[in-house]
Amino acid sequence: MVTIVLKGLRDTEEFGERLGNILKGGDVLSLTGDLGAGKTTLTKSIGKGLGVEEYITSPTFALINEYNGRVKVYHFDVYRLDNVDDLYDLGFEDYFYSDGVTIVEWGDRISELLPEETIHIHIEKGKELDERIVTISGEGERYSQIVKELREI
Repeated sequence: MVTIVLKGLRDTEEFGERLGNILKGGDVLSLTGDLGAGKTTLTKSIGKGLGVEEYITSPTFALINEYNGRVKVYHFDVYRLDNVDDLYDLGFEDYFYSDGVTIVEWGDRISELLPEETIHIHIEKGKELDERIVTISGEGERYSQIVKELREI
């Protein structure tokens, strides 16, 4: 597990872009944290690092948005999901096990459906107004590679 303290919006954006630059097709991220913690802000920055030029918005009512970057980016927001069966109807496996990068806001709500090697990112508000505490956890080789590369930057 790795904990990073981000001192403001610019730190969050820079962290997200760095992470996006490291990610590759097949990676799945689960973002968790309270409302307003910065999950969508982080997703926008990750998208930028992945080469997405479109404006990234939260798919709260659409459930999923797709973007083109150097790989496809699938952005889920499962906050309003009534039942995990809705994800089966959507064919979530086609996204989670694809050549794209999948980012799931509120991933803890569907933890039983996430791949084993999902990268878990928890965001908490810090003591200062724009401070965020980011905890990254996961298992497997890909998690280890991502953490190693984040530390090298």
